[in-house]
Amino acid sequence: MLPVRFLHAADLHLDSPFKGMAALPEPIRERVREATFESLRALVALAERERVDFVVVSGDVYDLADRSLRAQIRFQRALERLAAAEIPVFVIHGNHDPEDGRAAQLNWPQAVHFFAADRVETVAVEKPGRGVIAHVHGISYKTAAVHDNLALGYRGIDPNVCQIALLHTNVDGDPAHGNYAPCSRRDLLERGIDYWALGHVHTRQVLHDRPAIVYPGNIQGRSVRETGPRGCYVVDIDETGRAALAFHALDAVRWHHETVSVQGVSTEQQLKDVLLARLEQVRESADGRAAVVRLVLEGRSAVGRLLRKGRALEELTAELRDGEADRSRFVWLESIDDRSRGELDWEALQQEESFLGDLLRLSVDLQRDEEALHAFAAEALAALDSLPAAAGRPLAAGAEQLREWLRAAEELAADLLAGEGGKDA
Repeated sequence: MLPVRFLHAADLHLDSPFKGMAALPEPIRERVREATFESLRALVALAERERVDFVVVSGDVYDLADRSLRAQIRFQRALERLAAAEIPVFVIHGNHDPEDGRAAQLNWPQAVHFFAADRVETVAVEKPGRGVIAHVHGISYKTAAVHDNLALGYRGIDPNVCQIALLHTNVDGDPAHGNYAPCSRRDLLERGIDYWALGHVHTRQVLHDRPAIVYPGNIQGRSVRETGPRGCYVVDIDETGRAALAFHALDAVRWHHETVSVQGVSTEQQLKDVLLARLEQVRESADGRAAVVRLVLEGRSAVGRLLRKGRALEELTAELRDGEADRSRFVWLESIDDRSRGELDWEALQQEESFLGDLLRLSVDLQRDEEALHAFAAEALAALDSLPAAAGRPLAAGAEQLREWLRAAEELAADLLAGEGGKDA
């Protein structure tokens, strides 16, 4: 088998609308709107720089079946540049851009192959002076809802030539994604393929090493649910058929979901300083990219009472956004999710002649008496002893674990019973 180097990308979702971004200032909105195209340009530059033999794109090139003309022309331009660099491109269409979607009549470079939807096709990749270096197999979606197991139509044809298969699929029924073209890992392992170039799942993951079964994820995060670096793999397959993968980030705008503890924060100035510091940390960690951030406030603090007065949270958000629209490396605060809880006077609550006071006094006694703690836990957890072994054995927990659960129960009870869910009135 001749060694092969190629680039594996999927889920480009060109011209994605980035839902929820309508309220952005115009400069930032335009940068976000252009992000998928910037990522595509980075992909082309990477393929040229790494001198790959070819590029494979495993579905969802476009975001909609009725593809925007702008997205199609931008993709055409990218493929023309790759063709000029003598880098062939192999493409399948997925559930977002099926074959029966509306497509413009454009001229595509001869070095580009779009796989048909009626059968699994096989294309030989030949290089001057090297001969046939790979067989690339693929099938596109005919319609948006494909529920057949397309993997069963694949079969490697020559063990002495690298066999690469493009498939847009949900392997083993990942519940976080639509169950399109479902298949099992076993189905893939039995097809005589050296590298499965998968698409559809937006978080990169390697499901198997040899043969390699790989999701590269999408090239650009599109919402706060798609955080962290997004990009593609450059893959080297050696003479033995083993794949070495190198991930390369391509995203132009990076999404972040940051949890911030406000424990001990008591003034608006302290909170502002804490949040500004976290936003600067995001700026430093974004590798020179622009970023969009959601901050989640957690912990007990007196500041919660201040934030829940009038429009304080909205006004703080606006101030933290101020000036970011003028930065090339902006860090845009998408929102602040206040999940903080009000401070509680535990000593006063323990003295109360109330149901909560009784609970807290019982908890204090159990924390001090290990024998009583175990006896109480045996009674309280008895109903859980019939759970399957995979769920754990609560009754086998040690004293420290029981104390931890007891402290968590105290917090929950206090939040539920100490007025307005534990938050300051």
